[in-house]
Amino acid sequence: MILPLILRDTHRGLRAAGLPVAFFLIAATLFPFAVGPDARLLAKAGGGMLWLAALLAALLPIERLVAPDAESGVLDQLAARGIADEGIAAAKIAAHWLAFGPPLMLAALPGAALLGLDGPTLGRLEAGLAIGTPALAALGVTVAALTAGLRGAGALAGLVLLPLAVPLLIFGAGALAPGDAQALKLLAATALLITFGAPFAAGAALKSHRD
Repeated sequence: MILPLILRDTHRGLRAAGLPVAFFLIAATLFPFAVGPDARLLAKAGGGMLWLAALLAALLPIERLVAPDAESGVLDQLAARGIADEGIAAAKIAAHWLAFGPPLMLAALPGAALLGLDGPTLGRLEAGLAIGTPALAALGVTVAALTAGLRGAGALAGLVLLPLAVPLLIFGAGALAPGDAQALKLLAATALLITFGAPFAAGAALKSHRD
């Protein structure tokens, strides 16, 4: 049941993936208008801005990650079949990443071109996104599970998720500096901790909705 759940949620997410990608590209397009045409300034600040745009793009689908299944009884049916809440949460994290992570990494190519990022910086950006986006997906599902069924869940989820994602943003932007391997290692360690810990936190939240 886990694989069909991943496939179903991934398909559902890919159908709505245009919105996060469009938001990401719009942010990359508008940033030069905000800071001016200075190419060196754009190249210096553009990578960090793309990381911030990736974080906000991960927030956009948060209301549909858990709440629809909780309201329709799908989560109850999965639990009745003996599927652990942690397994359900892990499946949703994997599906959320598959639906927004790779498309976002592809969108970073034109985004980097719009901001004038050079090849090495783009390589470090893509490496950081490959490491960090699973953790963003894990945080998104965990916060969605915590806020499912609450009034104003979308706004509340944003308030909860943004502080938790700050370490990813700091280390991801820091890894863009030439020769700064330490920041990339810290990003990997933080992302690993979040990604592997999130299914247990999200699973506990899913279980609490049934109690």
